[in-house]
Amino acid sequence: MEWQYIQYIIIIVVLFIIALAITRSKKKDFKLEVNKLAQALGGKDNIVDYEVNKSRFIVNLKDVEIVNKEAIQKMGAQGIVEIDNQLKIILGDGARQLKKYIDDLKKNK
Repeated sequence: MEWQYIQYIIIIVVLFIIALAITRSKKKDFKLEVNKLAQALGGKDNIVDYEVNKSRFIVNLKDVEIVNKEAIQKMGAQGIVEIDNQLKIILGDGARQLKKYIDDLKKNK
């Protein structure tokens, strides 16, 4: 009976370690994707202003012509709408997290 409880505890600890490893690896991958997105937007210096509205990441750019829209689509954007020097990128649930990481990128200029 006691051995059975020890087995359950071991299983729970192993599952916890696996969940923690997956969470950390996704954060690293997301930061890498944010860097790629910033480059696709023409670099962090090309980004004038940005905001999040639900699932959309709205970004005002200095020069929209240097944006690599194909690369943004390949990164998982569900759609891109261009109006003058503004792009509305439909990203889904990751839009808020993306804003946080771009805030960090802009601070580390």
